[in-house]
Amino acid sequence: MALPPLVEPAAELSIDEIRRYSRHLIIPDVGMDGQKRLKNAKVLVVGAGGLGSPALLYLAAAGVGTLGIVDFDTVDESNLQRQVIHGVSDVGRPKAESAAASIREINPLVNVVIHNTALDRDNVKEIFSQYDLIVDGTDNFATRYMVNDAAVLLGKPYVWGSIYRFDGQASVFWEEHGPCYRCLYPEPPPPGMVPSCAEGGVLGVLCASIGSIQVNEAIKLITGIGEPLVGKLMVYDALEMEYRKIKVRKDPNCALCGDNPTVTDLLEDYEDFCGAVSTEAQEATVDATITARELKDWQDAGKDVFLVDVREPAEYEINRIPGSVLIPKGEILSGEALSRFPQDRQIVLHCKSGVRSAEALAALKAAGFKDAVHVQGGIVSWVNTVDPSQPSY
Repeated sequence: MALPPLVEPAAELSIDEIRRYSRHLIIPDVGMDGQKRLKNAKVLVVGAGGLGSPALLYLAAAGVGTLGIVDFDTVDESNLQRQVIHGVSDVGRPKAESAAASIREINPLVNVVIHNTALDRDNVKEIFSQYDLIVDGTDNFATRYMVNDAAVLLGKPYVWGSIYRFDGQASVFWEEHGPCYRCLYPEPPPPGMVPSCAEGGVLGVLCASIGSIQVNEAIKLITGIGEPLVGKLMVYDALEMEYRKIKVRKDPNCALCGDNPTVTDLLEDYEDFCGAVSTEAQEATVDATITARELKDWQDAGKDVFLVDVREPAEYEINRIPGSVLIPKGEILSGEALSRFPQDRQIVLHCKSGVRSAEALAALKAAGFKDAVHVQGGIVSWVNTVDPSQPSY
């Protein structure tokens, strides 16, 4: 379904702009009119990470007049494998500032607006209202639902993308013309069911594949050319080199954009809605949580600890707490590994950050291991407070 251009054209292009964008100008479907629309467009990219990096680079190169960047994180060495807008010299620098510097180097004609802040319920509407189009490069469900809800409530279109290991997805959500994200995913997955990229990994170049699709869709929306992915989900399998398009219909029962919406404003707490950990896990961790330093004290004192790493084998290869054994969370939740746990030793579970170990702890306690505990902050806390010589990831 072709849609009218999202943005009115700017008054004119300068001589410098005509030289720079000449390869666009000679495409009949883009031409002078399309390039003027790009110049007049205001696009916000949420996140300057894996997807935000290629999106920002190509939006800037394409001549989008105003580019907003919202990101509160700093550049880490582990980002450089896929977040190509940052370099070695940017490690420790705010991502929004690093990305802005790269954009200015690529195209000084672009007006870059930095929002070096965490996007939240109190600022998302005010920030979004300044832009014509949102490009969503977030990597967690809480922010995705908030971005969707704010865009729908403000009547803004947004281009969504998601990546994990070798798989990617992309779509355009615009309530005025088609479904929203909640039509596709009415409820977030159960806590711990879908690992984040930090937990499960992502092929670096996959970010470029999905990020470029997002930019392609943004250009189509701004200029009014082609048929955008409104009502369609693009699914990409990098291993099979296969693209599939799946129709997504507007859900008349959608809580946000359906016939009788029950969500009429932003939620009070998106983290709670998406459930960082399940209720069972929250209850299991009460009075059953220790710090990484306490674990080290137990080990130094010779306490008989059965220390279990509930991550995946690939993560265990990167780093591990000395004395730990690997029993992945899935084997604990299924009951397959319960026979490996001793009844006469202190059981201590850990994962990367504490979410998966909390879920595994709930399963152990339900199976009768009442004295089991888990490590708050997981191996991240261990590396930061006990053993900084270990690699992080």
